[in-house]
Amino acid sequence: MLFKPVLLWTDVLLWLLLAGVGLYAWKVRQREHLIRPWRRLLRSRSGVASAVVLLAFVAVGVLDSLHFRLPLEKQGSNTGIHYSPEVLSVFDLIAGPLRKRVEKTYSAPFAAHLYTKETIELPGGKQLRDYPRLKYGGAHLRDPERELGEDVVLTALQGGAYALILLSGLTVLLSLWLARRRGVAPGAAWATIRQGHDEIPWRTFLITLGLLILCACLAVVFSAKYHIFGTDKVGQDVFYLSLKSIRTGLMIGTLTTLVMLPFALLLGIMAGYFRGWVDDVIQYVYTTLSSIPGVLLIAAAVLILQVYMDSNQDAFDTVVARADIRLLFLCVILGITSWTGLCRLLRGETLKLREMEFIQAATAFGVGHFRIIARHILPNVMHIVLISIVLDFSALVLAEAVLSYVGVGVDPAMQSWGNMINGARLEMAREPMVWWSLAAAFVFMFVLVLSANLFSDRMRDAFDPRTR
Repeated sequence: MLFKPVLLWTDVLLWLLLAGVGLYAWKVRQREHLIRPWRRLLRSRSGVASAVVLLAFVAVGVLDSLHFRLPLEKQGSNTGIHYSPEVLSVFDLIAGPLRKRVEKTYSAPFAAHLYTKETIELPGGKQLRDYPRLKYGGAHLRDPERELGEDVVLTALQGGAYALILLSGLTVLLSLWLARRRGVAPGAAWATIRQGHDEIPWRTFLITLGLLILCACLAVVFSAKYHIFGTDKVGQDVFYLSLKSIRTGLMIGTLTTLVMLPFALLLGIMAGYFRGWVDDVIQYVYTTLSSIPGVLLIAAAVLILQVYMDSNQDAFDTVVARADIRLLFLCVILGITSWTGLCRLLRGETLKLREMEFIQAATAFGVGHFRIIARHILPNVMHIVLISIVLDFSALVLAEAVLSYVGVGVDPAMQSWGNMINGARLEMAREPMVWWSLAAAFVFMFVLVLSANLFSDRMRDAFDPRTR
């Protein structure tokens, strides 16, 4: 075989989640009352713009979740196929040059020399203390001091031209698609998009997509010549590490939601519907759990797992599998400690719904409790569930950064924004200061969290019946 597929636990859960989203989308298309809020969401300019940015992050995370191992070269008369212990992903193949272009140590963004001075051997046996040239960054420049500025400008213009061509092609395709769907001329469809008179803000969609395409094209052309965000202590490209950290952030946000959602739904609705001793027990459970310091509980659980993994190293065939188990365990612990807030909301909403006339009528007709919960209570609290999921996503992404910063987050071998920030503590204290690892993690985390927050605001406006 050309490769050996590797299926990690987090990959399995991610694909199950995507399958669930696809099933939900198929169900929504068949019911008008379910698709109506999504139409309201698509009419929002900020909702469309944030959705496009989030989909770009999700695309990177999905490509980074297709793992495999490449075969090793055959040696001697051995006819068997042996695979490399290194686990790669489809994203690693796409970003192969970034992954393989490793320098000696630190280098600043768009630099052609190392960040620290070294002793350089000159012809004739003389030595000189200077900044050595990078092996890859700016290697095409003969005189970086004079040529760097001009080359950066020309490369930026080249990337802008590529972005303009791609965006023009996508705009033509969108105009043709709308013209065919609505039975109008392509020129009329383009005029509707340009003037912003359409029900769906296609102009906002194209502007946001154009900015993403511009950033992507600039990243591609600049990465071929420079290190956009510099390199870290061991010479790895910081831009590549930031992109690899997207999967970790998405996993923390989505898989933790999968863990906490059943607890919150089941216990919250049961407490509000059955009341009495059931409500008292459930309130006691989540009040007690909320009283335990979350960081201490997470730290204790992660340390227990670390002791287990150190004692059973043979159970993990690769370093990636070991880091993946820790990531999954961290998602489980975060889910167990974060379901109480949604549970309180669902309990209060169920207490209100239980007194509504249609629930009282169903009870009077002898409909069973669990049928009432499934057919009447659950559909009427789903707007709270959807809003809470999106709101909690950004908080969980930030939580991973904080936990990794204090040393109880994901495995140090796994790329994450939290590990980058944790590593930047010592880098910020050195002289000269190495600031670009922290800046790169901040930029990517800020864009993801801001997009999630904007999307959640528009989602709340679209799904909450009280705002209609």
